[in-house]
Amino acid sequence: MEYLLDDPVSERLYQEILRKVRPLQNGEVADSMTRRGVIYKLNLGASIVSLQQLAQNYTPNHLLALKLWNKQWRETMILATLLEKPDEMTENQMDFWVKQIRQVEIAEQMAMNLFSKSPIAYEKAVEYCLAKKELSKITGLLMMGRLALTDRKAGNEKFEAFLELFPPLVKDAQLSLVFRRIFVQIAMRNPELYELALKQAELFRTLDSLVAHDNAEFLIDQLTCDAVKELVYLRS
Repeated sequence: MEYLLDDPVSERLYQEILRKVRPLQNGEVADSMTRRGVIYKLNLGASIVSLQQLAQNYTPNHLLALKLWNKQWRETMILATLLEKPDEMTENQMDFWVKQIRQVEIAEQMAMNLFSKSPIAYEKAVEYCLAKKELSKITGLLMMGRLALTDRKAGNEKFEAFLELFPPLVKDAQLSLVFRRIFVQIAMRNPELYELALKQAELFRTLDSLVAHDNAEFLIDQLTCDAVKELVYLRS
């Protein structure tokens, strides 16, 4: 990952944010997360909404985002995803941040707030889905889902490429919750992708995996319900 020379403005803003984030703490939330095994270097328990509101007071700043990420508090990492400039974020930086994450919450915030806005988002989403680390795969899936929701101009071929990656992932029980959500998001983009996704869900039934079979049944039930079909065909 690249290292940049510090500057007085970024340092002032960084220290100011550290002062402002502490009053947002919620000890009950932090303790609840710890009891559930969600462990951070430091977790103030601040709400996502309060962090979004804090970030709105600052102009995105590449060096500031790096400083916030390197602090490795829960709140500073989330703020880093909100204050980084997608066009200035390097590929090495993306890879470094993905290697450092230890919680699904950070993967989700990173994918939603920042990575899906990168000029190389599609390429990196595929790469992360093919990685060995579970949280890397989850990051890739979450990027796919966010792109499916927000990039309305993208052609179907981009999401067809995502669907081709799914047979190995559908067998992984640790990915199932995220996988199901992202699969449905892609399927609901338009009728063409819906039909392709439904065929693939049927294919999952033939795989030698109980997890794949369970996921297939869930996905088919979701995709064939009247409410989903109606929404899809409104997008034709």
